[in-house]
Amino acid sequence: MSLQLLGLDEIKGSLIALDHVKNVSNEEMVEIQLTNGSSRIGRVVQIEGEKAIIQVFEGTDGLSKTNTKTRLLGHPMTMGLSREILGRTFNGVGTPIDGLGAVYADKFEDVNGRPLNPVSRQYPRNYIQTGISAIDGLNTLIRGQKLPIFSGSGLPHDQLAIQIVRQAKLTGEGAENFCIVFGAMGVKNDVADIFRRSFEETGVMEKVCMFVNLSDDPIIERIMTPRCALTAAEYLAYECGWNVLCILTDMTSYCEAVREFSSSKGEIPSRKGYPGYLYSDLASLYERAGIIQGGKGSVTQIPILTMPNDDITHPVPDLTGYITEGQIVLDRDLYLNSINPPIGVLASLSRLMKDGIGEGYTRADHQDVANQLFASYACVQDARSLASVIGEDELSELDKKYMAFGRRFEQIFIGQGFNVNRSMNETLNLGWALLSTLPKEALDRLDPKLIEQNYNPEAAERTIELVLKGED
Repeated sequence: MSLQLLGLDEIKGSLIALDHVKNVSNEEMVEIQLTNGSSRIGRVVQIEGEKAIIQVFEGTDGLSKTNTKTRLLGHPMTMGLSREILGRTFNGVGTPIDGLGAVYADKFEDVNGRPLNPVSRQYPRNYIQTGISAIDGLNTLIRGQKLPIFSGSGLPHDQLAIQIVRQAKLTGEGAENFCIVFGAMGVKNDVADIFRRSFEETGVMEKVCMFVNLSDDPIIERIMTPRCALTAAEYLAYECGWNVLCILTDMTSYCEAVREFSSSKGEIPSRKGYPGYLYSDLASLYERAGIIQGGKGSVTQIPILTMPNDDITHPVPDLTGYITEGQIVLDRDLYLNSINPPIGVLASLSRLMKDGIGEGYTRADHQDVANQLFASYACVQDARSLASVIGEDELSELDKKYMAFGRRFEQIFIGQGFNVNRSMNETLNLGWALLSTLPKEALDRLDPKLIEQNYNPEAAERTIELVLKGED
Protein backbone atom coordinates (compact mmCIF):
# COMPACT_ATOMS: atom_id res chain seq x y z
CA MET A 1 0.00 0.00 0.00
CA SER A 2 1.39 3.41 -1.01
CA LEU A 3 1.52 6.31 1.46
CA GLN A 4 0.55 9.88 0.50
CA LEU A 5 1.77 12.95 2.38
CA LEU A 6 0.67 16.58 2.15
CA GLY A 7 3.16 19.45 2.22
CA LEU A 8 6.95 19.72 2.13
CA ASP A 9 9.36 20.48 4.95
CA GLU A 10 12.06 22.07 2.76
CA ILE A 11 12.95 22.80 -0.89
CA LYS A 12 16.59 23.21 -1.91
CA GLY A 13 17.60 23.12 -5.57
CA SER A 14 16.38 19.84 -7.04
CA LEU A 15 15.94 18.34 -3.55
CA ILE A 16 12.89 18.34 -1.30
CA ALA A 17 12.66 17.16 2.31
CA LEU A 18 9.79 15.40 4.06
CA ASP A 19 9.62 15.17 7.85
CA HIS A 20 7.85 12.65 10.08
CA VAL A 21 8.03 9.91 7.45
CA LYS A 22 8.06 6.31 8.64
CA ASN A 23 8.80 3.05 6.83
CA VAL A 24 10.50 4.76 3.90
CA SER A 25 13.36 3.03 2.05
CA ASN A 26 16.46 4.39 0.38
CA GLU A 27 16.13 4.50 -3.45
CA GLU A 28 12.33 4.34 -3.10
CA MET A 29 10.43 6.07 -5.91
CA VAL A 30 7.90 8.81 -5.17
CA GLU A 31 5.21 10.59 -7.19
CA ILE A 32 4.86 14.32 -6.58
CA GLN A 33 1.56 16.02 -7.46
CA LEU A 34 1.55 19.78 -7.97
CA THR A 35 -1.34 22.13 -7.24
CA ASN A 36 -2.09 22.45 -10.98
CA GLY A 37 -2.71 18.70 -11.23
CA SER A 38 0.55 17.78 -13.02
CA SER A 39 2.89 15.22 -11.50
CA ARG A 40 6.61 14.55 -11.33
CA ILE A 41 8.69 11.63 -10.18
CA GLY A 42 11.46 11.55 -7.62
CA ARG A 43 13.70 9.19 -5.70
CA VAL A 44 14.59 8.97 -2.01
CA VAL A 45 18.32 9.63 -1.83
CA GLN A 46 18.92 10.10 1.90
CA ILE A 47 17.19 9.18 5.17
CA GLU A 48 17.92 10.89 8.49
CA GLY A 49 15.71 9.45 11.22
CA GLU A 50 12.16 10.28 10.14
CA LYS A 51 13.35 12.83 7.57
CA ALA A 52 13.56 11.78 3.91
CA ILE A 53 15.48 13.71 1.24
CA ILE A 54 14.03 13.28 -2.27
CA GLN A 55 15.65 14.14 -5.61
CA VAL A 56 13.02 15.42 -8.07
CA PHE A 57 13.77 14.32 -11.62
CA GLU A 58 12.19 17.29 -13.38
CA GLY A 59 13.31 19.91 -10.83
CA THR A 60 11.42 21.74 -8.10
CA ASP A 61 10.14 24.80 -9.98
CA GLY A 62 6.49 25.46 -9.16
CA LEU A 63 6.35 23.25 -6.06
CA SER A 64 4.40 24.53 -3.05
CA LYS A 65 5.56 23.77 0.49
CA THR A 66 1.97 23.60 1.72
CA ASN A 67 -0.14 22.02 -1.03
CA THR A 68 2.23 19.60 -2.79
CA LYS A 69 1.17 15.95 -2.41
CA THR A 70 3.87 13.29 -2.24
CA ARG A 71 3.05 9.62 -2.68
CA LEU A 72 5.61 6.99 -1.67
CA LEU A 73 5.39 4.16 -4.19
CA GLY A 74 7.00 1.47 -2.05
CA HIS A 75 9.48 0.20 -4.65
CA PRO A 76 12.81 1.29 -6.20
CA MET A 77 13.05 2.55 -9.77
CA THR A 78 12.17 -0.23 -12.20
CA MET A 79 12.31 -0.56 -15.96
CA GLY A 80 9.97 -2.48 -18.25
CA LEU A 81 11.86 -5.02 -20.35
CA SER A 82 11.18 -7.35 -23.25
CA ARG A 83 12.95 -8.50 -26.40
CA GLU A 84 11.34 -5.51 -28.14
CA ILE A 85 13.90 -3.12 -26.62
CA LEU A 86 16.38 -4.04 -29.38
CA GLY A 87 16.21 -1.47 -32.13
CA ARG A 88 14.65 1.10 -29.80
CA THR A 89 15.90 4.44 -28.45
CA PHE A 90 15.16 5.56 -24.87
CA ASN A 91 15.96 8.59 -22.75
CA GLY A 92 18.11 8.34 -19.64
CA VAL A 93 15.35 6.85 -17.47
CA GLY A 94 14.14 4.26 -19.97
CA THR A 95 11.24 6.14 -21.61
CA PRO A 96 11.01 5.58 -25.40
CA ILE A 97 11.88 8.69 -27.44
CA ASP A 98 11.87 7.19 -30.95
CA GLY A 99 8.15 7.73 -31.59
CA LEU A 100 7.41 4.00 -31.78
CA GLY A 101 5.25 3.86 -28.67
CA ALA A 102 5.69 2.16 -25.34
CA VAL A 103 7.45 -1.17 -24.84
CA TYR A 104 5.11 -4.00 -23.82
CA ALA A 105 7.07 -5.31 -20.87
CA ASP A 106 7.47 -8.98 -20.09
CA LYS A 107 8.88 -8.08 -16.69
CA PHE A 108 10.05 -5.12 -14.60
CA GLU A 109 13.55 -5.06 -13.14
CA ASP A 110 15.19 -2.88 -10.50
CA VAL A 111 17.64 -0.59 -12.33
CA ASN A 112 20.18 -1.01 -9.51
CA GLY A 113 20.79 -4.54 -10.76
CA ARG A 114 20.94 -7.94 -9.18
CA PRO A 115 24.05 -8.76 -7.15
CA LEU A 116 26.11 -11.56 -8.69
CA ASN A 117 27.56 -14.20 -6.40
CA PRO A 118 31.32 -14.13 -7.10
CA VAL A 119 31.37 -17.93 -6.91
CA SER A 120 28.87 -18.13 -9.78
CA ARG A 121 30.99 -15.98 -12.09
CA GLN A 122 32.65 -17.76 -14.99
CA TYR A 123 36.16 -16.68 -15.98
CA PRO A 124 36.04 -14.66 -19.25
CA ARG A 125 37.21 -16.57 -22.32
CA ASN A 126 37.02 -16.06 -26.07
CA TYR A 127 37.12 -12.66 -27.70
CA ILE A 128 34.97 -10.02 -29.35
CA GLN A 129 36.31 -8.89 -32.72
CA THR A 130 36.12 -5.12 -33.20
CA GLY A 131 37.80 -5.04 -36.62
CA ILE A 132 40.35 -2.54 -35.22
CA SER A 133 43.93 -3.86 -35.42
CA ALA A 134 45.28 -1.89 -32.44
CA ILE A 135 42.58 -3.46 -30.25
CA ASP A 136 42.18 -6.94 -31.75
CA GLY A 137 45.89 -7.57 -32.25
CA LEU A 138 47.44 -5.91 -29.21
CA ASN A 139 44.71 -5.28 -26.62
CA THR A 140 42.11 -7.91 -27.39
CA LEU A 141 38.62 -7.44 -25.93
CA ILE A 142 37.54 -10.62 -24.13
CA ARG A 143 33.90 -11.60 -23.77
CA GLY A 144 32.74 -10.70 -20.24
CA GLN A 145 35.53 -8.16 -19.72
CA LYS A 146 35.28 -4.48 -18.76
CA LEU A 147 37.77 -2.56 -20.90
CA PRO A 148 37.50 1.25 -20.75
CA ILE A 149 38.64 3.76 -23.35
CA PHE A 150 40.57 6.73 -21.91
CA SER A 151 40.20 9.74 -24.18
CA GLY A 152 40.71 13.49 -23.98
CA SER A 153 38.78 16.58 -24.94
CA GLY A 154 38.59 16.88 -28.74
CA LEU A 155 39.81 13.36 -29.45
CA PRO A 156 37.63 11.18 -31.70
CA HIS A 157 36.25 8.78 -29.11
CA ASP A 158 32.75 9.21 -30.53
CA GLN A 159 33.90 8.02 -33.97
CA LEU A 160 35.72 5.12 -32.33
CA ALA A 161 32.54 4.15 -30.45
CA ILE A 162 30.55 4.25 -33.71
CA GLN A 163 33.17 2.10 -35.42
CA ILE A 164 33.06 -0.49 -32.63
CA VAL A 165 29.25 -0.64 -32.74
CA ARG A 166 29.32 -1.00 -36.52
CA GLN A 167 32.04 -3.65 -36.70
CA ALA A 168 31.95 -5.62 -33.43
CA LYS A 169 31.01 -9.28 -33.73
CA LEU A 170 31.56 -12.68 -32.20
CA THR A 171 33.14 -15.64 -33.90
CA GLY A 172 32.43 -19.33 -33.45
CA GLU A 173 29.54 -20.79 -31.45
CA GLY A 174 26.78 -18.34 -30.52
CA ALA A 175 28.08 -15.67 -32.91
CA GLU A 176 24.57 -14.85 -34.10
CA ASN A 177 23.34 -14.07 -30.56
CA PHE A 178 25.20 -10.77 -30.30
CA CYS A 179 23.78 -7.32 -29.61
CA ILE A 180 24.86 -3.93 -28.32
CA VAL A 181 23.49 -1.67 -25.60
CA PHE A 182 24.67 1.90 -26.10
CA GLY A 183 24.38 4.50 -23.33
CA ALA A 184 25.23 8.16 -24.01
CA MET A 185 25.41 10.59 -21.07
CA GLY A 186 25.56 14.37 -21.25
CA VAL A 187 25.92 14.49 -25.05
CA LYS A 188 24.86 17.39 -27.26
CA ASN A 189 21.89 17.06 -29.60
CA ASP A 190 24.07 16.93 -32.72
CA VAL A 191 26.26 14.17 -31.26
CA ALA A 192 23.18 12.13 -30.33
CA ASP A 193 21.89 12.55 -33.89
CA ILE A 194 25.24 11.38 -35.29
CA PHE A 195 25.09 8.24 -33.16
CA ARG A 196 21.52 7.45 -34.16
CA ARG A 197 21.99 8.21 -37.85
CA SER A 198 25.25 6.23 -38.09
CA PHE A 199 23.65 3.13 -36.59
CA GLU A 200 20.62 3.39 -38.88
CA GLU A 201 22.63 4.02 -42.06
CA THR A 202 24.94 1.05 -41.47
CA GLY A 203 22.05 -1.31 -40.74
CA VAL A 204 23.08 -2.28 -37.20
CA MET A 205 20.28 -0.45 -35.38
CA GLU A 206 18.08 -3.57 -35.21
CA LYS A 207 20.61 -5.11 -32.82
CA VAL A 208 21.29 -1.93 -30.83
CA CYS A 209 19.40 -0.64 -27.79
CA MET A 210 20.17 3.07 -27.23
CA PHE A 211 19.84 5.19 -24.10
CA VAL A 212 20.43 8.91 -24.70
CA ASN A 213 20.80 11.55 -21.98
CA LEU A 214 21.31 15.03 -23.43
CA SER A 215 23.48 17.73 -21.89
CA ASP A 216 20.43 19.84 -20.95
CA ASP A 217 18.59 16.94 -19.29
CA PRO A 218 18.40 16.78 -15.45
CA ILE A 219 21.50 15.42 -13.70
CA ILE A 220 19.47 12.79 -11.86
CA GLU A 221 18.54 11.35 -15.26
CA ARG A 222 22.26 11.25 -16.15
CA ILE A 223 22.93 9.30 -12.96
CA MET A 224 20.26 6.77 -13.90
CA THR A 225 21.30 6.36 -17.57
CA PRO A 226 24.10 3.78 -17.09
CA ARG A 227 21.93 1.87 -14.61
CA CYS A 228 19.07 1.63 -17.09
CA ALA A 229 21.47 0.61 -19.88
CA LEU A 230 23.07 -2.09 -17.74
CA THR A 231 19.65 -3.34 -16.60
CA ALA A 232 18.70 -3.78 -20.26
CA ALA A 233 22.04 -5.52 -20.93
CA GLU A 234 21.57 -7.93 -18.00
CA TYR A 235 18.06 -8.80 -19.15
CA LEU A 236 19.18 -9.50 -22.72
CA ALA A 237 22.15 -11.54 -21.48
CA TYR A 238 20.79 -13.56 -18.58
CA GLU A 239 17.12 -13.84 -19.56
CA CYS A 240 17.33 -13.95 -23.37
CA GLY A 241 20.75 -15.59 -23.86
CA TRP A 242 22.39 -12.78 -25.86
CA ASN A 243 26.07 -11.88 -25.68
CA VAL A 244 25.84 -8.15 -25.00
CA LEU A 245 28.46 -5.46 -25.55
CA CYS A 246 27.56 -2.42 -23.44
CA ILE A 247 29.21 0.87 -24.48
CA LEU A 248 28.86 3.78 -22.04
CA THR A 249 29.99 7.29 -23.02
CA ASP A 250 30.96 9.61 -21.39
CA MET A 251 31.58 8.34 -17.85
CA THR A 252 33.23 11.66 -16.94
CA SER A 253 29.87 13.39 -17.53
CA TYR A 254 28.28 10.81 -15.24
CA CYS A 255 30.88 11.43 -12.51
CA GLU A 256 30.41 15.20 -12.78
CA ALA A 257 26.67 14.67 -12.29
CA VAL A 258 27.44 12.58 -9.19
CA ARG A 259 29.70 15.40 -7.92
CA GLU A 260 27.00 18.02 -8.48
CA PHE A 261 24.41 15.81 -6.79
CA SER A 262 26.73 15.17 -3.83
CA SER A 263 27.39 18.90 -3.47
CA SER A 264 23.66 19.66 -3.45
CA LYS A 265 23.27 17.28 -0.49
CA GLY A 266 26.05 19.07 1.40
CA GLU A 267 28.38 16.06 1.52
CA ILE A 268 32.06 16.52 2.33
CA PRO A 269 34.04 16.46 -0.97
CA SER A 270 37.15 14.43 -1.68
CA ARG A 271 39.69 14.81 -4.52
CA LYS A 272 38.72 17.45 -7.15
CA GLY A 273 35.38 17.90 -5.36
CA TYR A 274 34.17 14.37 -6.11
CA PRO A 275 32.49 12.48 -3.25
CA GLY A 276 34.50 9.96 -1.26
CA TYR A 277 32.21 7.14 -2.39
CA LEU A 278 32.95 7.66 -6.12
CA TYR A 279 35.04 4.46 -6.21
CA SER A 280 32.23 2.27 -4.86
CA ASP A 281 29.70 4.08 -7.07
CA LEU A 282 31.74 3.32 -10.21
CA ALA A 283 32.35 -0.24 -9.03
CA SER A 284 28.59 -0.77 -8.71
CA LEU A 285 28.39 -0.09 -12.46
CA TYR A 286 31.54 -1.72 -13.79
CA GLU A 287 31.09 -4.93 -11.82
CA ARG A 288 27.81 -5.59 -13.62
CA ALA A 289 29.85 -7.09 -16.47
CA GLY A 290 30.57 -10.80 -16.59
CA ILE A 291 29.43 -14.32 -17.38
CA ILE A 292 27.36 -16.53 -15.08
CA GLN A 293 28.20 -20.23 -14.86
CA GLY A 294 25.60 -22.29 -16.67
CA GLY A 295 24.16 -19.23 -18.42
CA LYS A 296 24.16 -18.67 -22.17
CA GLY A 297 24.68 -14.91 -22.28
CA SER A 298 27.35 -12.45 -21.19
CA VAL A 299 27.79 -8.73 -20.55
CA THR A 300 30.95 -7.04 -21.81
CA GLN A 301 31.56 -3.37 -21.01
CA ILE A 302 33.42 -0.60 -22.85
CA PRO A 303 33.03 2.54 -20.73
CA ILE A 304 34.44 5.63 -22.47
CA LEU A 305 35.70 8.56 -20.41
CA THR A 306 37.44 11.84 -21.16
CA MET A 307 40.43 12.83 -19.04
CA PRO A 308 40.43 16.55 -18.15
CA ASN A 309 43.69 18.09 -19.44
CA ASP A 310 44.69 14.57 -20.62
CA ASP A 311 45.53 13.80 -16.98
CA ILE A 312 45.43 10.04 -16.46
CA THR A 313 45.83 10.58 -12.68
CA HIS A 314 42.52 12.48 -12.55
CA PRO A 315 40.09 10.74 -10.13
CA VAL A 316 37.78 9.40 -12.86
CA PRO A 317 40.39 7.50 -14.95
CA ASP A 318 42.40 6.72 -11.83
CA LEU A 319 39.51 4.98 -10.03
CA THR A 320 38.30 3.37 -13.27
CA GLY A 321 41.73 1.83 -13.78
CA TYR A 322 41.57 0.18 -10.34
CA ILE A 323 38.24 -1.49 -11.08
CA THR A 324 38.52 -2.51 -14.73
CA GLU A 325 40.75 -5.02 -16.52
CA GLY A 326 42.96 -2.70 -18.53
CA GLN A 327 42.41 0.38 -20.68
CA ILE A 328 42.58 1.62 -24.27
CA VAL A 329 44.28 5.05 -24.29
CA LEU A 330 43.84 7.55 -27.11
CA ASP A 331 47.02 9.49 -27.92
CA ARG A 332 46.83 13.19 -28.80
CA ASP A 333 50.16 13.20 -30.68
CA LEU A 334 48.95 10.44 -32.99
CA TYR A 335 45.71 12.35 -33.57
CA LEU A 336 47.61 15.54 -34.43
CA ASN A 337 49.55 13.50 -37.01
CA SER A 338 46.25 12.42 -38.63
CA ILE A 339 46.54 8.81 -37.41
CA ASN A 340 43.05 7.45 -36.73
CA PRO A 341 41.96 5.82 -34.54
CA PRO A 342 44.76 7.35 -32.44
CA ILE A 343 45.26 4.42 -30.05
CA GLY A 344 48.44 4.65 -28.00
CA VAL A 345 49.35 0.97 -27.89
CA LEU A 346 52.18 1.27 -25.32
CA ALA A 347 49.91 2.98 -22.80
CA SER A 348 47.07 0.53 -23.47
CA LEU A 349 46.55 -2.84 -21.82
CA SER A 350 44.07 -5.71 -21.79
CA ARG A 351 44.73 -7.79 -18.67
CA LEU A 352 42.51 -10.68 -19.79
CA MET A 353 43.89 -10.84 -23.34
CA LYS A 354 46.17 -13.80 -22.64
CA ASP A 355 43.21 -15.98 -21.62
CA GLY A 356 41.07 -15.42 -24.71
CA ILE A 357 43.55 -15.63 -27.58
CA GLY A 358 45.82 -18.25 -29.09
CA GLU A 359 45.04 -21.67 -30.48
CA GLY A 360 41.34 -22.48 -30.28
CA TYR A 361 40.38 -18.81 -29.99
CA THR A 362 42.25 -16.56 -32.44
CA ARG A 363 45.48 -18.02 -33.86
CA ALA A 364 48.35 -19.95 -32.32
CA ASP A 365 50.91 -17.21 -33.05
CA HIS A 366 48.79 -14.32 -31.74
CA GLN A 367 50.50 -13.82 -28.36
CA ASP A 368 53.99 -14.05 -29.89
CA VAL A 369 53.21 -11.52 -32.63
CA ALA A 370 51.66 -9.12 -30.09
CA ASN A 371 54.68 -9.40 -27.78
CA GLN A 372 57.11 -8.70 -30.61
CA LEU A 373 55.11 -5.75 -31.94
CA PHE A 374 55.02 -4.23 -28.46
CA ALA A 375 58.77 -4.76 -27.99
CA SER A 376 59.66 -3.40 -31.42
CA TYR A 377 57.46 -0.32 -31.03
CA ALA A 378 59.08 0.35 -27.63
CA CYS A 379 62.45 0.32 -29.42
CA VAL A 380 61.00 2.85 -31.88
CA GLN A 381 60.36 5.26 -28.99
CA ASP A 382 63.95 4.81 -27.79
CA ALA A 383 65.27 5.48 -31.30
CA ARG A 384 63.12 8.61 -31.60
CA SER A 385 64.39 9.91 -28.27
CA LEU A 386 67.98 9.40 -29.44
CA ALA A 387 67.25 11.00 -32.82
CA SER A 388 65.87 14.09 -31.11
CA VAL A 389 69.33 14.56 -29.54
CA ILE A 390 71.82 13.53 -32.24
CA GLY A 391 69.67 13.64 -35.38
CA GLU A 392 68.27 10.75 -37.42
CA ASP A 393 71.24 10.69 -39.82
CA GLU A 394 73.59 9.76 -36.96
CA LEU A 395 71.58 6.73 -35.87
CA SER A 396 72.80 3.17 -36.34
CA GLU A 397 71.40 1.10 -39.20
CA LEU A 398 69.21 -0.88 -36.79
CA ASP A 399 67.81 2.30 -35.23
CA LYS A 400 67.04 3.65 -38.71
CA LYS A 401 65.13 0.46 -39.47
CA TYR A 402 63.22 0.91 -36.22
CA MET A 403 62.35 4.47 -37.25
CA ALA A 404 61.02 3.24 -40.60
CA PHE A 405 59.13 0.43 -38.86
CA GLY A 406 57.56 2.93 -36.44
CA ARG A 407 56.31 5.18 -39.24
CA ARG A 408 54.72 2.26 -41.09
CA PHE A 409 53.32 0.72 -37.91
CA GLU A 410 51.57 3.97 -37.01
CA GLN A 411 50.44 4.70 -40.55
CA ILE A 412 48.90 1.36 -41.52
CA PHE A 413 48.53 -0.81 -38.40
CA ILE A 414 47.27 1.78 -35.92
CA GLY A 415 46.00 4.34 -38.44
CA GLN A 416 43.69 2.07 -40.40
CA GLY A 417 40.93 4.71 -40.43
CA PHE A 418 37.39 4.64 -39.10
CA ASN A 419 35.92 2.83 -42.11
CA VAL A 420 38.25 -0.16 -42.41
CA ASN A 421 37.15 -3.45 -40.87
CA ARG A 422 39.93 -6.05 -40.53
CA SER A 423 39.53 -9.67 -39.57
CA MET A 424 41.82 -11.19 -36.95
CA ASN A 425 43.81 -13.02 -39.65
CA GLU A 426 44.30 -9.79 -41.61
CA THR A 427 45.52 -8.03 -38.47
CA LEU A 428 48.03 -10.76 -37.58
CA ASN A 429 49.23 -11.11 -41.19
CA LEU A 430 49.82 -7.35 -41.32
CA GLY A 431 51.73 -7.62 -38.06
CA TRP A 432 54.00 -10.26 -39.61
CA ALA A 433 54.50 -8.07 -42.70
CA LEU A 434 55.65 -5.17 -40.54
CA LEU A 435 57.95 -7.38 -38.44
CA SER A 436 59.48 -8.76 -41.65
CA THR A 437 60.85 -5.26 -42.41
CA LEU A 438 63.17 -5.64 -39.39
CA PRO A 439 66.30 -7.82 -39.31
CA LYS A 440 65.78 -11.35 -37.99
CA GLU A 441 68.15 -10.75 -35.10
CA ALA A 442 65.87 -7.95 -33.85
CA LEU A 443 62.94 -10.37 -33.45
CA ASP A 444 64.02 -11.62 -30.02
CA ARG A 445 60.47 -12.27 -28.72
CA LEU A 446 59.62 -14.83 -31.43
CA ASP A 447 60.30 -18.56 -31.60
CA PRO A 448 62.81 -19.36 -34.40
CA LYS A 449 60.31 -21.83 -35.87
CA LEU A 450 57.70 -19.07 -36.18
CA ILE A 451 60.26 -16.78 -37.82
CA GLU A 452 61.17 -19.50 -40.30
CA GLN A 453 57.51 -20.05 -41.20
CA ASN A 454 56.39 -16.43 -41.48
CA TYR A 455 59.39 -14.13 -42.04
CA ASN A 456 59.26 -12.96 -45.68
CA PRO A 457 60.60 -9.45 -46.46
CA GLU A 458 59.60 -9.55 -50.14
CA ALA A 459 56.01 -10.55 -49.46
CA ALA A 460 55.95 -8.00 -46.62
CA GLU A 461 56.73 -5.12 -48.99
CA ARG A 462 53.93 -6.20 -51.34
CA THR A 463 51.47 -6.45 -48.44
CA ILE A 464 52.44 -3.03 -47.07
CA GLU A 465 52.18 -1.47 -50.53
CA LEU A 466 48.66 -2.88 -50.98
CA VAL A 467 47.57 -1.55 -47.58
CA LEU A 468 49.00 1.90 -48.39
CA LYS A 469 46.97 1.88 -51.62
CA GLY A 470 43.83 1.13 -49.64
CA GLU A 471 43.54 -2.47 -50.82
CA ASP A 472 43.63 -3.91 -47.32
